[in-house]
Amino acid sequence: MVAVLVILVVGAVLAVLLYNRLVGLAVQADNAWADIDVQLKRRHDLIPNLVETVEGYATHERESFEAVIQARNAAVAARGPAQQQRAEQSLAASLGQLFALAEAYPELRAVERFNALQNDLGEIEDALQSARRYYNAVVRDLNTAILQFPSNLMATFCAIRAREFFELGDPSESAVPRVLFGD
Repeated sequence: MVAVLVILVVGAVLAVLLYNRLVGLAVQADNAWADIDVQLKRRHDLIPNLVETVEGYATHERESFEAVIQARNAAVAARGPAQQQRAEQSLAASLGQLFALAEAYPELRAVERFNALQNDLGEIEDALQSARRYYNAVVRDLNTAILQFPSNLMATFCAIRAREFFELGDPSESAVPRVLFGD
């Protein structure tokens, strides 16, 4: 009788520990995704200022500006890692075109506001890269715990699901858009 009671108590303690570990990892993943959202919002908020600054010097490039704004709006509306990943790839490509366009205007390169915005974007990209790495590490830990025995039983019972990683498809797209101005 005592042995059965001990087994039940140990089993209950193990179940609670497994559940708490899985819930803790799930909360960490949610928090890490929120950090990515914050960095993406900072970037999305910066883009209209950047476009406005460039637009003042290159007014006839309307099509390029509209492409950046459309990509930004799609990125703002995206939800979840997979959809956000696709939207951010498109946004990065359009930002690259915007910076390439800026190279053609020497007077723009001398504008302090443009340089400050470009530096801010670089800082945001660095923070976003850190947030993405942290999120992916937490998701890795959560997904590993969900697949391992006996926590896989608890995850199934409690409907704790694996999360998607947040990755960019092409490694070149993860690079901060940089413009090198010649003399």
